[in-house]
Amino acid sequence: MSAPVRRRMSAPDLLGPARAHRAQYLHDLEELVSIDSGSYNAAGVNKVADWVERRLHRLGFDVERVGFPPAPDGARAGDALIGRKRGALRECEGGRRIILAGHMDTVFEDGTAAARPFGVNGSLASGPGVSDDKGGLLAGLTALEIFGEHGTDAYDELVFLATPDEEIGSPASRDLIEATAQGMHYGLGLECARENGDLVIARKGVADFRLTITGKAAHAGIEPERGANAALAAAHLIVTLQALNGHWDDVTVNVGVVRAGTRANIVCPEAELRIEVRAATTADVQRAKRAIQEAADHPVVPGTSVLVEQLDLCPPMEDTPASRRMFDKARQVAHAVGVELGATATGGVGDANLIAGAGVPILDGLGPIGGADHTPQEWLDISSVPQRVAVLAALVASLGDARNP
Repeated sequence: MSAPVRRRMSAPDLLGPARAHRAQYLHDLEELVSIDSGSYNAAGVNKVADWVERRLHRLGFDVERVGFPPAPDGARAGDALIGRKRGALRECEGGRRIILAGHMDTVFEDGTAAARPFGVNGSLASGPGVSDDKGGLLAGLTALEIFGEHGTDAYDELVFLATPDEEIGSPASRDLIEATAQGMHYGLGLECARENGDLVIARKGVADFRLTITGKAAHAGIEPERGANAALAAAHLIVTLQALNGHWDDVTVNVGVVRAGTRANIVCPEAELRIEVRAATTADVQRAKRAIQEAADHPVVPGTSVLVEQLDLCPPMEDTPASRRMFDKARQVAHAVGVELGATATGGVGDANLIAGAGVPILDGLGPIGGADHTPQEWLDISSVPQRVAVLAALVASLGDARNP
């Protein structure tokens, strides 16, 4: 028989404790922003991981720290953290498993934290990673602290996932993210809210392709007719592929890299194109893929052929009925503390895409309000912190107990 569960507290109940944590939040945010943790700085990322690991232990989470082997080019990623805490309500009784995901890396080079240190001007905090994603990562930890002190244990399991390489597409941690997401009922992404306060309900997926065009070399001055110009075939393909833009809503096709030939006096025997497709749904990714293959199957230049390889796929985080139901819950708890939430879609990708690809409904942008990510002007609205932390804590409570829809 399960232990009795504690009463679920509402967002207004949690707003006072969230306000009381504001000063500590700012102190902690300064500590985190003062650590250089670019994606390729494994030591710096691991300093952030040390800090997060200590906090998770303090919150009563069991923590697994996962290291990764070096990449083929020798680059190393920092460690990932998986914190787990069991509640008092098993799944068969209506308890739900929730994963909260944030990342510890930034896009900034070593030395940025010293050159552009954490600062506060009025209601805005600044510094490298203050919004993306140290402000959001810390908001998740603060919400869990308030939740543990004043919330409920009416859930099956809470999982806190902190990754080291989101800013470069999570090449090391992708398998871990997808495996950790398996069996979760809900996902909550800790990226910061959009500048207008909106949550993110959808992110486009990204598919990368390489097209290798093979022709035939010949002397360009003496016998060009014996050659088959792969560069010319590539040029026709570029025009055809770029013309796919506008064929489907929310689908973009970009030929971003072109390589061809070695000498001007040789009919080009080989060329290469690198193509990125972004689409809001998996079905649209597949439509674009079929169109690329169709163009490749019919090269314009006689004697040339085209090989299509899909190099990578980051699945879309789709706007689904399940994610809309999550958003409705978020909007209800936010309204209770005077916050009117909107939902938006974005073309950018993140770890939330991988969680969605594992079949888990997810909302992103649940951190405080921030903006100008990846630039020296990056900012976080610290006046939004108490309300957003209270909303996040209350949303965890609402999602964790299926007996109270």
